Amino acid sequence: MSQLHDKLIGTVPSRIVEQAAIALTTYDGRVAEFNVASWLQLQGHAGLMVSLVAKYRDGQQQREAIIDHGRTDGAGKILLSGVARLPVRLKIEELQIHLRPAATVAAITVEELFAHPVEPVAAEMKAVQA
Repeated sequence: MSQLHDKLIGTVPSRIVEQAAIALTTYDGRVAEFNVASWLQLQGHAGLMVSLVAKYRDGQQQREAIIDHGRTDGAGKILLSGVARLPVRLKIEELQIHLRPAATVAAITVEELFAHPVEPVAAEMKAVQA
């Protein structure tokens, strides 16, 4: 699917982004993980293939990660959800959730958008103190 049709669904507040613990992984290096889910409606686009994408800035570099794929139902509705694994070298800034449809979509109704760290920093700190 082309990035040309990407539509912004919402921006994750920086206070939520800053709550994510950064894990060191063998293959990806430093990674932050977010649970992301969104109920969407694309009126008049039954059966359209779409992807949910996280886009963010890491220092001066723009990055993105695919979260989920699916096809809208007969009414043009879809629930997309998954874990966004975001490799990071410096700091995650301007985390945005986008919809990447297979064709041009004029309007999207965002019924709900949820984004939260899989493992918040506070939980990590409590474990160290225990």
